[in-house]
Parts: sequence; structure tokens; C-alpha cells
Amino acid sequence: MRIMAVLAVLGVMGCSSLVREDGCRDATPSFAAALPVWPEGREKEMNLFVGFRATVDGGAAEQAVVRLTGATVYRLFVNGAFLGYGPARGPHGYDRVDEWPLKGVCRPGPNVIAIEVAGYNVNSYYHLNQPSYLQAEVVAGRKVLAATGCSAAGFEAHLLASRVQKVQRYSFQRTFSEVYRLTPEADAWRTGGPLTSVPLTVRPQQPLLARIAPYPVFHVLAPIREVAAGTLALNPDKKVWSDRAIKGVGPHFAGFPEHELATIPLYEVQRLETAQQTREQKPWTDGDARAVGHHRFRTFEFIRNNAGFIRATVRCDAPARLYFVFDEILSGDEVSVTRYSCANVVTYDLTQAGTYHLESFEPYELKYLKVMVAGGACELLDLGFREYVNPDTERAAFQSSDPVLNRIFEAARETFKQNAVDVFTDCPGRERAGWLCDSFFIGRVAADLCGNTDMERMFFQNYLLPARFEALPQGMLPMCYPADHPNSNYIPNWAMWFVVQLEEYLQRSGDRATVDALKPRVLELLAFFKQYENSDGLLEKLPAWVFVEWSHANKLVQDVNYPSNMTYAEVLACA
Repeated sequence: MRIMAVLAVLGVMGCSSLVREDGCRDATPSFAAALPVWPEGREKEMNLFVGFRATVDGGAAEQAVVRLTGATVYRLFVNGAFLGYGPARGPHGYDRVDEWPLKGVCRPGPNVIAIEVAGYNVNSYYHLNQPSYLQAEVVAGRKVLAATGCSAAGFEAHLLASRVQKVQRYSFQRTFSEVYRLTPEADAWRTGGPLTSVPLTVRPQQPLLARIAPYPVFHVLAPIREVAAGTLALNPDKKVWSDRAIKGVGPHFAGFPEHELATIPLYEVQRLETAQQTREQKPWTDGDARAVGHHRFRTFEFIRNNAGFIRATVRCDAPARLYFVFDEILSGDEVSVTRYSCANVVTYDLTQAGTYHLESFEPYELKYLKVMVAGGACELLDLGFREYVNPDTERAAFQSSDPVLNRIFEAARETFKQNAVDVFTDCPGRERAGWLCDSFFIGRVAADLCGNTDMERMFFQNYLLPARFEALPQGMLPMCYPADHPNSNYIPNWAMWFVVQLEEYLQRSGDRATVDALKPRVLELLAFFKQYENSDGLLEKLPAWVFVEWSHANKLVQDVNYPSNMTYAEVLACA
């Protein structure tokens, strides 16, 4: 069959550098008045959740922006409505700054700007382990309407005790899982309700970087159907699955030891076994509601695997414990909480009768969502998912006479935009890590789908700016970054892919400035490999995690490994 196809990228490929002359996405940011702040003496505390609030006049704020950065993660609201999430990830010693316009968001009179910040303070492949802080201001032109660290028009802060602090890590690669203990008024502070202020202290100012990555889109999607419903039975004697995210806490893997955990929903959900299940095919439409009683569940399907935030409006008639269990596939007829080697459950203790508006703080990857209840009966008044994806892919279009090819293209677009929000990542669920080698292939696709190399330039900037990479040998690059590797582990093969990708990046971007700036990094890397060359010029007995692929080939990586040396030959040719 003759296939007629067209791929149109609605953008201009051109020269780019770390500081572009047109200022697009790369202009060095600055704060007019804001200082980095955090509750006094608690900047290194693990999994601390803090709320910041300021009130601004709607007339003045209509032309304003909220400019902010912080550690580890923030979520921004205006008058209780979600506005933004960030910041984009950057290298050690630097902070990327976001700006969220308020035009069309504010109303006449007082407007409440509320910012939630999670300070994680653990090493991971997802976020840097660094002291927590928020630096934020609301500015209209040169007029500062509110700013952290300012006494006259500052932000007040309080501790958000509704998020349980001592919980397990979500996975070995990411930070903490989510457990909440809520009242119906727990989020009233976002709209001007009472809060208990805590004293803030000013934190050190770090150099600032532009976000560079496009601002994500947050479309809200409803499930397409309910696919199962049934009852649960508690099996307290069941042997539960656990892993290093719980058992491995120690000097090289920060977290709370198992005996200190306030609750372990991963174990609880495994012990709540399906007693009876009925398959369903009930469409979900706007305005639908579903009742879920004690030890009952309902399973919902979304249109596709997607990355983002689980959200729901729930009414309960008595205290209830609500579990959102999720996965990308069904395992038989079940949504498995263990298949993905993660704690794929977000837990809410609804401590009083009332109505609750729920949304996960962290992004997850899922297609299936199982809602489980223990305690009072609940009614799902709304259920959905706020996606968290790169919007630049909408600039690309593909159409052919083969519907299979069209579906493949759309699947590729979906895969990319979920894995390129603020750094090229290997997966949007378990890890969200900026792995080398993965980045080589994502970089190729980014130019095709987005019509620019902004994300790839940002990826290289993260590797360029740190003075050194802690705990790694001189010259070696982190296998994934931004991340911390206190156990000194690295993949020498992945550092080779960095050089190969850099050559291709120059070809597709023309960005000689970035390549030249990275020359010392490349030369140091070559010096590292030189010490492992044997008399034939082949690499022999490479240290650390020598990785080729997930196959039997990876059991044959010593002493002289041909795939490793083939890649090394390409590195030498590129350099």
C-alpha cells in the first residue's frame, strides 16, 4: 500500500546558546524584592509540608505575575484554584525561576495567593537533596505587591500538618509517598481561612537560572468508564511485599526507618484482598457520582496512560480511610499496588463527615484507578486526573493513509510529552529521572516534535554548571541528573552516550557555545577512560555498573566488553 504522509513541525530550527540574544526562554531571571525563606531551623527536615500565603488587590494584580522558585517542590493557588506547579529542575547550586501570569485569574478586591511547598531533604534520582526554602513575589511591572522576606507586604507561613510526615518513600528512585489526615476545612487557608503563623528565617541566595522548559499544561480529564466494583476482606496474616524503599533506609538512602513510620498504606492495601468482584462497563459522564461503602471498591479506566495528579471530590457520612490505588495496566482483573515496585497508593484519612476536595501533590503515571474505602461510606462526586505534560508537541502534525502509523505517531507524542516536562526522563512514574542514554534518543525526538532544541540545551546546561559531582570519580558524569549519588554508583557506558549525544546536538542546533563550554567536561571524561585502556587500546575492567542492556548481554560485561568498546570508539570519533 502506498502511504502518503506529511510531518509538519510548526516552528523554526535555529542557533541557540546558553544565553540567547533574543532572550527567549533563556533570559537570566532576578527578583525585585523576594528573599528565600523557610520556617526557622527546619530547612533540613525530611518531608516537611509548608503553606505560604499573601493577599493582593485584584486591580493591581491583573497585570502581575507570580515569580517564584524553591526546594523541593511547590504548588500554586489563587483564591483556592490551582494555577501552577514547579520549579523546573536544575543543577546543584542553582535555582530555576518560574513566572505565572495572573491576568484573567484575579477578581476585584482581595485575592489570596497560596503556595504549598514540600521540602523533602532526601537523595533521589528525581530531586536534589538540598535545604528547603521558598522565594516568591507578586510583581506588576516594577511594583511589588507581595514578597517573601519582606515585612511590609510579605507572605505568612504555617505548617501543613494534614500531610503525614513520617511515611515511606514512594520508590527507591523518588521521594516520599503521600498520606493525608484531613478535615473538611483543611484547605480553607488557601482562600483566606485561619492559619497559625510560624517564624521564618532567610536562607542563602543561590544563582538563578531561567526555566527554559516550556510551561506545562494541566488539562483535567475524567475517567471514561468504571470497569469493576466489589467487596474487600481484611487478611491480617497475609505476607506482604516490601522493598528497599522501606527496608533500605540507611547512610546512602535517606528516609524514615520502618519502625518510625506513622502508617504503611502499602501493607494495608495488600491485606485488603478482593473478596468479590463484578466486571462493569459503566461510562462516566459529567455530573456522575458513585457510592463506595466500607470495605468496598470501584475501579475506573482513563482514556490512556497519562502523567499527572489524581483528583476527586468526596463526600463521606462518617470518618473514612480512602485509598487511591493506581497502575498503568490491569494485572488480570486487578490494579496491582506492587507490580511497578512502587507504593502506588495515595491515602486520605477523612476524619469527619463532610465534603473534601482532594488532589495528589506528586505526579503519577496511570490508566487505572481503584478507589478503596474502609470506614464510613463515601460518595465520589467528581473524579479525574490533572495531566502534567509538555505542550510543545502540539506544534507537530502527522497524517498518513495508514491508521496504524497514525496511532503510532500519537503514541509517540504522548510518550514524549509525559517524559519531557522539565528534563528528559526515562519514565513519568516510578523514577522521573534524567537518565543519560535515554536522553540521546529523546533529544532526537524533541527536535522533531517541538521544532526547537530548548529542552536539550537545558539538559546539557544541568551537566555544565556544577563545579563537580559529589561522590563520583574525577571526570565521571552522573548516570542520571539532576540527582544525588551518595553511594558513588555510576554507569560508565552512559557517560559515553553523553558525548555521542553532544555531537548530534551540535548538528541539529548549531549551538557551538554550549558544546565549547562542555569541552572541559568531555576532556576530563576521556582522561577517566584512558586509565582503563589496555595495550590494544581497548577498555578493560571498567568499574562500577557496566551496563549494555536488559538482556543476557549484561552478564558478559567483563573484562573486555565489545559493546562497551564499540561505544567508546564512537566517543573517540566524536571527540
